[in-house]
Amino acid sequence: MASKKVSSRRNVETAAPLEFVQLDGLVALKIVKHCQEEGAGTSEVAQGVLLGLVVENRLEVTNCFPFPRHSDDEDLDEMEYQMEMMRHLRQVNIDHLHVGWYQSTYYGGFLNKALLDSQYSYQSSIEESVVLIYDPLRTTRGFLSIKAFRLTPTAMQLYKEGDFTPDVIRAAKLSFETLFEEIRVVIKNSHLCNALLSELSEMITEEKGNQYLDLGTSVGIIKNVRTLMDCVDELSQEVNKVVNHQRQVGKQQQAKQQYIQKKAQENASRVARGEPALPDEDLNKLFRPIPPPGRLESILYCGQIGSYCQQVSQFSTQALGKLFVAGALQTGKPPQS
Repeated sequence: MASKKVSSRRNVETAAPLEFVQLDGLVALKIVKHCQEEGAGTSEVAQGVLLGLVVENRLEVTNCFPFPRHSDDEDLDEMEYQMEMMRHLRQVNIDHLHVGWYQSTYYGGFLNKALLDSQYSYQSSIEESVVLIYDPLRTTRGFLSIKAFRLTPTAMQLYKEGDFTPDVIRAAKLSFETLFEEIRVVIKNSHLCNALLSELSEMITEEKGNQYLDLGTSVGIIKNVRTLMDCVDELSQEVNKVVNHQRQVGKQQQAKQQYIQKKAQENASRVARGEPALPDEDLNKLFRPIPPPGRLESILYCGQIGSYCQQVSQFSTQALGKLFVAGALQTGKPPQS
């Protein structure tokens, strides 16, 4: 899990809500390179630190560095490592202010408790911090997938209180759609870089340009559907917990009513015999309220299901578009002699 706790330095003059994240092209390439090298051939998550500053209503990310890869047996102080890296960057006059962190994901499976804990820790100490999510597998399929997220104020308040019971969530009107807020990401390059990219695009041969009509997107769709099915199974287990809780509450209420009726009959018999009635007892001590299950996991699963459905829709749209274009090209192709 990503480390946290860097002193808050939110500028009062820049307290306006963030409208977009301005990401330097070099930072995007660093993130792509790190995630591809760290998770090459594996499903390990790569994480790192984002550096930059807040200017008016935008968050400018001008540099980054990765977290070191280590095992549980190694004695590594991640906090000390971050401070040492930022100290070295400041010595060479590079932006060293902490503005968030980034993490890789595979097929969009990033909404979980670990991400929520890390982002809450960052956002509690650094108000403007964001988390960038990069999906290398989607990028290889034609989608440059870099998204920025922040916890909403409602989610921050509920997470601070640590109460995710159904009544509290209903009163706060919190759902998977209002748990995180997505912030627009804009990649900015210098004019020289833009000129170089334009020149390189003209140098691409026609044969290499045919890869844009690659129809091999079925693997991504199949993988997304499988992960979607797994997530739906997890959500059904959470629903079973709620159903079991309702069943237990119903049994307890039934036992409570039977106890009240039995005591009323016994008091009536004692009064008929001229004996004093039994004193009233606290029913909450005899029948302790059953605590409801937390709904945080259910909200995360719902958000993850929504993310998977969105990706399946995007993959399918792209695949259908390529299919029609390829079919039109094949139709207009002259017959071979």
